[in-house]
Amino acid sequence: MTAGRVHSLPNRLQLEAPTAEVLLSHHAQGLTPGVITFADELRAAGHIVHTPDLFEGRTFGSIDDGLAYAREIGMEDVLERGIRAADDLPTELVYAGFSLGEMAAQKLAQTRSGTRGALLFYSCIPITGAWAFGPWPEGVPVQIHGMDADPIFVGEGDVDAAREIVETVDDAELFFYPGGQHYFADSSLPSYDPDATALLTRRVLEFLDRV
Repeated sequence: MTAGRVHSLPNRLQLEAPTAEVLLSHHAQGLTPGVITFADELRAAGHIVHTPDLFEGRTFGSIDDGLAYAREIGMEDVLERGIRAADDLPTELVYAGFSLGEMAAQKLAQTRSGTRGALLFYSCIPITGAWAFGPWPEGVPVQIHGMDADPIFVGEGDVDAAREIVETVDDAELFFYPGGQHYFADSSLPSYDPDATALLTRRVLEFLDRV
């Protein structure tokens, strides 16, 4: 088996590509203007992007506040909301998720038939052991993105799960960006890093162009 790849250099953007349909789940601060802006970038490239609001209109000023709300309503309920968001959508989707929303994206990618690909931002769940949703499905490509000094992605062990996927899945890519921010691709938050986001967006668009 050919393992996936870990990248640090930019990929060339393919300028003409077929449309992909994406289900994009937001992070713990909610469906922020920055998440919507990111979705709009993908739409501007010709892709269909669904952005369910798992918090029913609520947004939060910090990760801690958002996680406190998620715990209040129940993490399992948040996950189920993300899963149910796919119920009325086609099966041939790319599942994408930022941090908290990554859970639903990864579970759908691994368990719903017809998956075209997965985009996992700032977070990753192991594909073996007690926390796993099961093995990674054959033929499903995946990109994983995070900062190399992110205290959550790196410090809490998500990067180990990401490396496990890259080491065992044929079409898997792990991209590191310099810095220590968690929500670095959300243009509405202080953690936003425009250079890293531009590179991430190019890589994501290249991925969507080929799946």
